[in-house]
Amino acid sequence: MGKILKTVYRRLEARFGPQHWWPAETPFEVMVGAVLTQNTNWQNVSRAIENLRDAGLLEPHALLAVEEEQLSELIRPAGYFRVKARRLRNLVAWLVQRHDGDLEAAFAGATDAVREELLSINGVGPETADSILLYAGGHPIFVVDAYTARVLTRHGWIEPEADYRRLQEYFHDHLEREVPLYNEYHALLVRLGKEYCRKRPKCDGCPLADLLVDGRPLLK
Repeated sequence: MGKILKTVYRRLEARFGPQHWWPAETPFEVMVGAVLTQNTNWQNVSRAIENLRDAGLLEPHALLAVEEEQLSELIRPAGYFRVKARRLRNLVAWLVQRHDGDLEAAFAGATDAVREELLSINGVGPETADSILLYAGGHPIFVVDAYTARVLTRHGWIEPEADYRRLQEYFHDHLEREVPLYNEYHALLVRLGKEYCRKRPKCDGCPLADLLVDGRPLLK
């Protein structure tokens, strides 16, 4: 199966090229974006982040100090803004209170230990935690999302009932544990999911179409 994953990567890289993901100016901005991107598209997140930048709040201590109501209004473009404001404040409180806002210190531990800390924060689930670890912290951990699950199950490479951890282990078990590889691979799968492996698949022209079992996708 490792051979399949490497074939997929080469094809996606050849078709789409470098994705330059995660689009952010600083690691802290990545952390903010990881929370804001929950259940919305990146265009909306970009507008919310621009509001925070204009307000001078893309710094841990400054963001924690702002009133939650004001924060909610600033991130309104990202949707679910009241819920996300609370989640964002929870994350920043962890960063400031435990690590004095120092991202290098926050990410200095072993991957599993830092991941457990992140998952203990109300509103931070596995995908958000792993996005922060990989893209902000430089930890070699594969980020799994709906696109990842859809591509793997439709091609029959993993069982349809596979959960987040099983999907993640599939990549960890069959690829080198390298941050640049995980970074680019995840971004390429997202690109594939948006352009071809949609909820209603567009298989014509897909770079992975010939890898489907029996020539058709499993519609899950």
